Amino acid sequence: MPGSLDPLDVGVQIPYHFRCPISLELMQDPVTVCTGQTYDRQSIESWVATGNTTCPVTRAPLSDFTLIPNHTLRRLIQEWCVANRAFGVERIPTPKQPADPSLVRSLLNQAAAQSNHMNSRVAALRRLRGLARDSDKNRSVISANNAREILLAIVFSRMDSDSSELNHESLAILSMFPLSEPECVFVASDPERVSYLVAMLFHPSIDVRVNSAALIEIVVAGMRSPELRAQISNADDVFEGIVGILNYPLAYPRALKVGIKALFALCLVKQHRQRAVTAGAVEALIDRLQDFEKCDAERALATIELLSRIPSGCAALASHALTVPLLVKIILKISERATEYAAGALLSLCSASEQAQKEAVAAGVLIQLLLLVQSDCTERAKRKAQMLLKQLRDCWPEDSIANSDDFACSDVVPF
Repeated sequence: MPGSLDPLDVGVQIPYHFRCPISLELMQDPVTVCTGQTYDRQSIESWVATGNTTCPVTRAPLSDFTLIPNHTLRRLIQEWCVANRAFGVERIPTPKQPADPSLVRSLLNQAAAQSNHMNSRVAALRRLRGLARDSDKNRSVISANNAREILLAIVFSRMDSDSSELNHESLAILSMFPLSEPECVFVASDPERVSYLVAMLFHPSIDVRVNSAALIEIVVAGMRSPELRAQISNADDVFEGIVGILNYPLAYPRALKVGIKALFALCLVKQHRQRAVTAGAVEALIDRLQDFEKCDAERALATIELLSRIPSGCAALASHALTVPLLVKIILKISERATEYAAGALLSLCSASEQAQKEAVAAGVLIQLLLLVQSDCTERAKRKAQMLLKQLRDCWPEDSIANSDDFACSDVVPF
């Protein structure tokens, strides 16, 4: 057996026995299976998850799917990484081991037992939250032990302004998990539970507020019933609470991420978008538009397009001095989805306001739209761009690009 394989770009060879037999990459978390073979944990877990029941190397049946950490090999790999750091090799971190299912069950029982002292129950929940934060694997172990049902019962065990730390810790853990549709219905079908979550949007602790917004988004997105979704979006002050989270200082980035997810989910209920506008959603979206990461920026632009489809939302967007310039600026910069949403919002604004048309042309929208229709973006985005170009025909200046040779080469039909 050779001592090493192909050299790396950094000029150093990985020892053969440090490579995972499945991925052929340097092992990050070596584990040994019942046949005695060692693999990288992620690779062997993926192998088993796809339905394989044999050892990849020996082809012997895996009678036991227990993965035993190979600490000795991991330490050797780490020492090798340190010895070769001059060649750009980074030391692999010491992996955290998956949570023990028996420990998870014990902590859940401790938290659920009302006969236990409050401090003991809170301590159990805090430890569970730490485990849930560590890895997806831990969250799977926790979820598999009936955790969501237990946590839902604790969260709504006391629904008043004096709700305890026990409720808040349970809420924090619950916000990390997707809920089944029956669990979402359990929350949404009770006005008191909905009112409690909305009240938590105004809690002094930003963590409690964000966790409540996260659970609201999970519940709304997890139901097919339009009536129950509307019941949540129609709750008093729910939009005000979500907008308040969006406006929280950037020092807490999770607030921005959770806030836009919740606002988008609520705005999918068409009949209550007016309430979002009244709560100041438009101002918050435009003011924070450049602060969102890619996926969140797509949600923000989708929400802006949704709000631009109602008269009050369109008017609020048009009245904000930065709306049109920002939409023009980012129309081609984020993703195909973002392009489509930005073009749709601009189309709504320019269809309703001549002033918006002038602002768009002044911001350079003509060049952007011509580039858009010649790009590889979605057909829907191209249709919106073509419709917007027609909408703006009366605003084209005499010497605009619309009269240039570039326009003659575009996909837009002259009119």
